[in-house]
Amino acid sequence: VTGDATARALVKIGYEVTVFEERDDSRHRELAKELGALGIHVTFEIPEKFPPLVITSPGWKPEHPILLAALEHGAHVMGEIEFSFMHDQQQLKAGKSAKRIWLGVTGTNGKTSTVGMVESIIKAAGKSAIACGNVGTPVIEVLTAPEFYEYLIVELSSFQLHWTSNLHLSAGALLNIDDDHLDWHGNFQNYLQAKLKIFNGAEHVLINGDDPRLHESIESLLREREITTYTLQVPQYGELGVVEDLLIDRAFTGAQNVATELAQLSDINPPAPHNVSNALAAAGLARAVGIEPDAISQGLRAFTPGHHRIEKVAHKDGITWVNDSKATNPHATNAAFAAFDSIIWIAGGLAKGADIETLVKRRHQQIRAAILIGTDRPLIKNALEKHSPETPIILIDEDPSLEGAERAKALMREVVLAASRVAHDGDTVLLAPACASMDQFQSYAQRGELFVEAVTELVGQL
Repeated sequence: VTGDATARALVKIGYEVTVFEERDDSRHRELAKELGALGIHVTFEIPEKFPPLVITSPGWKPEHPILLAALEHGAHVMGEIEFSFMHDQQQLKAGKSAKRIWLGVTGTNGKTSTVGMVESIIKAAGKSAIACGNVGTPVIEVLTAPEFYEYLIVELSSFQLHWTSNLHLSAGALLNIDDDHLDWHGNFQNYLQAKLKIFNGAEHVLINGDDPRLHESIESLLREREITTYTLQVPQYGELGVVEDLLIDRAFTGAQNVATELAQLSDINPPAPHNVSNALAAAGLARAVGIEPDAISQGLRAFTPGHHRIEKVAHKDGITWVNDSKATNPHATNAAFAAFDSIIWIAGGLAKGADIETLVKRRHQQIRAAILIGTDRPLIKNALEKHSPETPIILIDEDPSLEGAERAKALMREVVLAASRVAHDGDTVLLAPACASMDQFQSYAQRGELFVEAVTELVGQL
């Protein structure tokens, strides 16, 4: 049970692989033929017999029928991350591979930016590094590729961490926590506990000291072990933090009375508070494994944020158009709202059990109009009507006569048209949906790309 990239990698290292695919359609039938040519058996029905090891798709809940059947047959179920780490340790022990340094990043938001920063910093130090895991390239694919990377900077989702029990990182960071994926985990406490598994066996623990929902976890961790926190405030001994316009290390200096300058705020793009926090986490992970300060400032300057993260795509007639499609939960959307004043808010999709009302209550004075799409838009509509009844709400529906990409493209074009009609000088049209995209789009990336495409067509480029 695995993704096709993982299946290909497993065959490459000598495993006999069976893939279970629950989506029985023409596209996956074609993929099954392609995998079959590599000697991979693909089944669209729950098999009667199971191999001793099952590698699960991270998005499947533990009570998925295929996983329950596997456990009933005595199979060992784990995730691709766990398998990859164990494989790497076995190769090292057998003398077939040099030692790799595993660094991990998790949190509700900021993971992708942070692993990218760490990768850039370590490359600036002249070492080989790759960001992998939930960010894109599966770790097992990296391990079985011809090129050797000494540093693996692994983005870890709560789903992936749920399935780990033997992952031992050189250093792990927990960036923040807020309601997300509660439909998968059942409740916030289960979600938090999955995130905290990043620290099981980790040599260095790095955690955001500014996040109030992590304070109890910090106190609990401190009773068990030494940890490092980071803050946007002036750091105390054992912390990383900010002094005026400098990022300062008081955790990895070797002496209580020594503070080391790591970078300037101007090295960070963009220098918004949430991204400065990410940079402190990245710097802390690098310092934990001995990277020098010069490489940190150099690496942060060289890092370019990915698309769909508070990305300005156009400015015309005093109106700014911003793509933050990666804001798939209220916590991320709140960070985007902090950067703007008067907002035409494009929102909606799959809320995943998150509390959107708190976001609306906190930010409603900035919302001049809301354009809502998707399955869970009633949650946003109800919150706006309760806390900001004067805010205009525009509902945009899909065209049922269209299908697939054409339907998604037409929907986003209507959204942008609606926004252009209500926006005026001084407004920011902000796509920050606070929801996942899969009800109407292939991914948050497609959602963002279609927004940029529609804005470029109807408004022009930046």
